[in-house]
Amino acid sequence: MKVLLAGGGTGGHINPALAIASIIKQHDPSAEFLFVGTPNGMEARLVPQAGYRMETMHVAGFQRKLTLKNMGRNVKAAYYLATSQPRARKIVKQFQPDVAIGTGGYVAGPILHAAAHLGVPCAIHEQNAFPGVTNKMLAKEVDHVMLTVEKALEYLHPDCAYTVTGLPVRGGISHPDKAAARKKLGFDDGLCILSFGGSLGAGCINEAMAELIPWHVKKGLAINHIHGYGGMGKETFPAAMQQAGIPMESDRLRITEYINDMDVCLAAADLVICRSGASTLAELEAVGRGSILIPSPIVTGNHQLHNANVLGDAGAAIVIEQKDASPQRIIQEVERLYHDRDRLTQMGQKAKGLEIPDTEERIWKVIEGLVQKKK
Repeated sequence: MKVLLAGGGTGGHINPALAIASIIKQHDPSAEFLFVGTPNGMEARLVPQAGYRMETMHVAGFQRKLTLKNMGRNVKAAYYLATSQPRARKIVKQFQPDVAIGTGGYVAGPILHAAAHLGVPCAIHEQNAFPGVTNKMLAKEVDHVMLTVEKALEYLHPDCAYTVTGLPVRGGISHPDKAAARKKLGFDDGLCILSFGGSLGAGCINEAMAELIPWHVKKGLAINHIHGYGGMGKETFPAAMQQAGIPMESDRLRITEYINDMDVCLAAADLVICRSGASTLAELEAVGRGSILIPSPIVTGNHQLHNANVLGDAGAAIVIEQKDASPQRIIQEVERLYHDRDRLTQMGQKAKGLEIPDTEERIWKVIEGLVQKKK
């Protein structure tokens, strides 16, 4: 089987593509892959690192706000658009795939469009509850649409063939052992909070944690806390802890720039405070953890708010928009959950209830069906 995968720009698009490739390899070890991405996106590093062949092409989105700088960007985007289709057709014709799969990002548009018009069976995977512009357009052209959550269907072509597959999660996440994880971290059986804002960090989450951590330490509450402050907090967060007289590590605290053992930390946690990217939420569902979600407001289509609301509406999470996410509000919510463990347990159970445990098999079934259709 020859598989063409297109997607990139961010880890939210490329990591699902890499996960789909792994699923295909499990079922067909002889499968041949070609990834298509942009030369400057995360895929340029992650795809070769994973051992896959990659072709690149330049694509860019148009800027709606007309400034002098954006006008220059739009000229470049128009040039890329004019050259993308010939480049895409050349890539598809040379590789001759049995199936083409898009996972979002501007680069998926011309590749999947070319593949569909050349008669290649095509599918896309949409990670978010509010689809990106590329997948909205492609849903009209491809043979099958894979969705992380059914809510995304509200924004897609009404007649598209679709399957709610869920989103693959990293190995080791799905079967957490809380007691073993806490022992490994040196924590007791008090409430365990895990907070983070991604590898770069999130200013509003760091600001809230800079007050929440001293609050529960100085009150002497039985709270274990893991916080990853990310790259943007490396100058300010340790300084804030020092000023508050809080150690970066103790029997109940582990404060670091990056969290490199997320599987262990998620397993140990009772409550997670974080953004609401699709991969993060799939992991919260897989481990069955209640959460306080603070969606990033600076993402396309405000899709993180749509993602968070899926859990919020199910009673699995407390959703707080960034404009309302003051440290005092976060402390208030944590204090309520600290004194109402039954509610927190129920939130975790409801998160687990949203999990699609057979995601990998659902994805494989879609791909296998498309390849057989071609034969």
